[in-house]
Amino acid sequence: MPAFGSFALLVALALSAYTLMAGALALWQLANGRRGRVSPEGLAETARRAGIGSFLAVTGAAFALVYSAFANDFSVSYILHHSNRALPWPYKFAALWSGQEGSLLLWAWLLTGYGFVLRLRHKVDVTLTAYASTILAGVQVFFLLLLNFAAPPFSLVQGDVPADGFGLNPLLQYPEMVIHPPMLYLGYVGFSVPFAFALGALMMRYPGEKWIHITRRWTMVTWLFLTCGIFLGAHWAYSVLGWGGYWGWDPVENASLMPWLAGTAFLHSVMMQEKRGMMKNWNVWLIFSTFMLCILGTDLTRSGLVSSVHAFAQSSIGTWFTAFLVIIAAVCLFTFVLQRSHLKSEHKLESLVSRESSFLFNNLVLLAACFTILWGTLFPVISEYVQGNTVTVGAPFYDRVELPIGLFLLLLTGIGPILAWRSASFRSIRRNLVLPAAATFVTAIVLMAVGVRPWRDQSVLYSLAAFSLAAGVTTAIAAEFLRGANVIRRHTGRSLAASMVQLTRRNTRRYGGYIVHFGVAVIMIGIAGGAFKQSREQEMRDGQSMQLGPYTLVCRSFTQDTNPNYDTEFALLDVYRDGRKIAQLAPEKRFYAASQQTSTIVANRSTLEWDLYAVYAGKNPDSGLPVIKVFLNPLMAWIWIGVAIVAFGTLVALVPNLSASLAGRAAGGASGSAAVRDRSAETAALTESIHAVPVARSGD
Repeated sequence: MPAFGSFALLVALALSAYTLMAGALALWQLANGRRGRVSPEGLAETARRAGIGSFLAVTGAAFALVYSAFANDFSVSYILHHSNRALPWPYKFAALWSGQEGSLLLWAWLLTGYGFVLRLRHKVDVTLTAYASTILAGVQVFFLLLLNFAAPPFSLVQGDVPADGFGLNPLLQYPEMVIHPPMLYLGYVGFSVPFAFALGALMMRYPGEKWIHITRRWTMVTWLFLTCGIFLGAHWAYSVLGWGGYWGWDPVENASLMPWLAGTAFLHSVMMQEKRGMMKNWNVWLIFSTFMLCILGTDLTRSGLVSSVHAFAQSSIGTWFTAFLVIIAAVCLFTFVLQRSHLKSEHKLESLVSRESSFLFNNLVLLAACFTILWGTLFPVISEYVQGNTVTVGAPFYDRVELPIGLFLLLLTGIGPILAWRSASFRSIRRNLVLPAAATFVTAIVLMAVGVRPWRDQSVLYSLAAFSLAAGVTTAIAAEFLRGANVIRRHTGRSLAASMVQLTRRNTRRYGGYIVHFGVAVIMIGIAGGAFKQSREQEMRDGQSMQLGPYTLVCRSFTQDTNPNYDTEFALLDVYRDGRKIAQLAPEKRFYAASQQTSTIVANRSTLEWDLYAVYAGKNPDSGLPVIKVFLNPLMAWIWIGVAIVAFGTLVALVPNLSASLAGRAAGGASGSAAVRDRSAETAALTESIHAVPVARSGD
């Protein structure tokens, strides 16, 4: 099987190289009106089929590596170092991305998979897709060169083959690690597609904005994968690392956040290009930067430039990524300079009080956040190069800078929906701002009345601002839904809930976006609760108790257990509130025999109000008594609820509008059903009525 995997990677490299060279030659012939012995159309078709074949070849290589893990083939060095016989089967599958070589193979497989889908859909726009396919092939060649020559996953063990492997990293033996890395990589890799379309459209001076319409769903799906991947990683850190938090501004955490910020900016500002023909230069460089930040993030985990619990071992492979980044930047800059005349804006910003200006400010703030994180992440490298000693930037720096930026973004999230395109009148702004502003100020007053004292601590001040702004954003979004739904209810007699569903289906992109914004507000509520976190640590004997907030924890026993994969020590803690037992927690400390490493498994009782989070920190070497550390984390569950709302809103935005669906059914029906015609007419009438409402403008 290792020989098959190595051969499959060589075949994939050859096919990808052919896709790149044949595709580039065909496009050059088409652009210059040249025709060789093989027509450019025929050459492009063979390149497309070779690209499809590269996906099948990389799939074969990925299957070979996973099969080797399940077969306990420790003659493969990668399997020896990332698996063992007692490893449960889900983690044998996860071994594919647990190490450097395997994760690069996952990158290549997902990349060729995206290319496979793109090449199957080539008839959407044959020429533009050919450009995008060729550019993707260039990225494929880079990763397949790595897999064949710099980091081969099928290297064999020299000498005697051990009877068992060294095991998977204990930190990775957690259910979320089976889905977190693939989800994150789907986001990283997925941004290659809009990048390829943007670069291809610029190379061929593609007329109009059709390339944006083609790639919109690609970008939204990719952004959703990256969002889920980031928060799954945060939940893993919260559940496994045992420090009571979920985000430590670790360099590799930052590396995933930077392309998310740039991609979010692109999703917002690209609407200005679609609607108004503005910010074309800006959008091209946003998607270029997003892709390059994805490559940089992949580089940071492999080069050893930064120290991180998430990073792979230091290796020379970072030089390959640095060279690749330089090539990408050079190609993007050269193409931009050559074709910049094609990117002239069709309109200019007419008013600072408009939907366009809100998108512009939103972009500037997102990019400021991204640049700050990039600077802080690379500062240790820069300081070592300039001063000769490493200066590390810690969490206080990021909190001091990023929290105000986050609050300003939350403010823009609430203001954006109440502004019109081109220019908003003072009267309409005043009318639509009353309720959100009132909700914001009332929330702040109520919170201070119940004991929140923002003048005592800066973190409490930020939390108060976050709670208040979240209330304002929620009110603004609710008002948007209610205004439109009331129009539909008056015309149709449906219930308010049914009218809201109808309203959302009429313009899924707009109202799905509002749901996403609501989810962001909910996440900010959860984050704001961190200012009120409590913790306590103490040694505990059997029967001893600990008080934290409204909870009393009583230690019932400490015990041990064993299984073929690890030995475990855990505590049994009864949890009481108001004298009544409500739960039992069992935090663990595990020892993995294969890797000779330990890991922590947190016990957590989560409610909408608090997370009671218990850690078994081991035994005090002096007294021999177990040490228990407990955190009380307010509102933590709202972070994960907010992420679910964001995911739901994104899925809603991906659904085609109801009016378009009805029109398609009407056009495709042989008999032209009267019911469909009536519903289409109803939709048109509702469209006109809703657009007559000052806030519910067209073109969103």
